Amino acid sequence: MGKLIGFIGQGWIGKNYADDFEARGYQVVRYAKEKPYSANQVKIGECDIVFIAVPTPTTPNGFDGSILRQVMKLVGGKKIAVIKSTITPGTTESIQKENPNIYVVHSPEFLTEATSAHDAANPQRNIVGIPLDNDEYRQKAKEVMEVLPFAAYQLICHAKEAELIKYGGNCWFYFKVVFINLLYDLAGKMEIDYQVVKEAMSADPRIGSTHLDPIHKTGRGAGGHCFIKDFAVFSEMYKELVGDELGLKVLTGLRDKNIDLLAQSNKDLDLFKSVYGDDILKNH
Repeated sequence: MGKLIGFIGQGWIGKNYADDFEARGYQVVRYAKEKPYSANQVKIGECDIVFIAVPTPTTPNGFDGSILRQVMKLVGGKKIAVIKSTITPGTTESIQKENPNIYVVHSPEFLTEATSAHDAANPQRNIVGIPLDNDEYRQKAKEVMEVLPFAAYQLICHAKEAELIKYGGNCWFYFKVVFINLLYDLAGKMEIDYQVVKEAMSADPRIGSTHLDPIHKTGRGAGGHCFIKDFAVFSEMYKELVGDELGLKVLTGLRDKNIDLLAQSNKDLDLFKSVYGDDILKNH
């Protein structure tokens, strides 16, 4: 347990990761803008590995990684910075170029807020993405992998691949939630007990048991900070880089149906406005 582990950001993601490292016997330094962690800014520079979990919001102007780029300057020379925040493909590479005195890697997080402490301590996957595929960076990735809790699935890959894995997962769940709401409405019209359908579907390992509840927390639809912002970024990337008309119609239809579900149940509308702007809800 000789390595000093730093954490920048103490929201529910950063806090639970830091708690897990402490529970496993590591010496931990936490830095955030809130007290008492705000006093640890200089100490972060002494840490061997620094995990960074700060906001990377999506706004009407697109992806915003400015906070991440600012705090990266706190990492000490020749140390390893591990980005846990969700970032667009290519971000790790560009941040590495801006900070040639440190090693920058990306390790996407897969925590669910309600079970975040358990998820941090018991990961199903550990993925570390490197901006340069050479022996030096693979060794740094191995050093990160060695301090993480054991996971049955471990992968060292290119940073762009790790970045897209995160978007792929969140946007797949967005698709799944919208479809489940369609299925739920159809079951209701046919006087079918949706719970029976849900339980049988969840028994299929290809489908899984998550995201099968059409009514979740405060209403219907794919809400929450991650799904709304990540789907918006994914759609914009697809539009710019692929541009396929039929694919764009699918994405636009999913977005519009999800807006309708959220608006009808008054769920997370403030989050939708923060991503798309106030005008997005005018017709719903």
